[in-house]
Amino acid sequence: MTDGITVKITAAPGLTLPSYQTPGSSGADVRASIDTVIPPRGWAAVPTGLFCEMPDGWEIQVRSRSGLALKEGIFVLNSPGTVDSDYRGEIKVILANLSDKEFVVKAGDRIAQLVLAKVERASFTRADRLSGTDRGDGGFGHTGT
Repeated sequence: MTDGITVKITAAPGLTLPSYQTPGSSGADVRASIDTVIPPRGWAAVPTGLFCEMPDGWEIQVRSRSGLALKEGIFVLNSPGTVDSDYRGEIKVILANLSDKEFVVKAGDRIAQLVLAKVERASFTRADRLSGTDRGDGGFGHTGT
């Protein structure tokens, strides 16, 4: 199923393009293009060998794969990472390792998922005062457990 949005991808021969694993998947799996080792409690920018072009007003969000996060403690450090519509460089995935053992990434391993998302641009306006709410300035954990 597609909504008519086309994302152009360039990649070296032999590299797999992002792919949806099921008809209902929101994210398309992306694969590592080289072998990499992520040290315990460390992180690395893992190349995918992919370069993309999408229409203005769209972004690609780079998200963790739930299986890697649960089973291995591997997640996208800046999740969701953002690939802007005007970026033409290689997509790299910043993977972090929360485990106590090194994590070996092999070329071709599925390392993250890409989600295409519509972007709304805001107009930021300076104000002298904001309207009040029941929450007010209550921050983290202000509603209890």
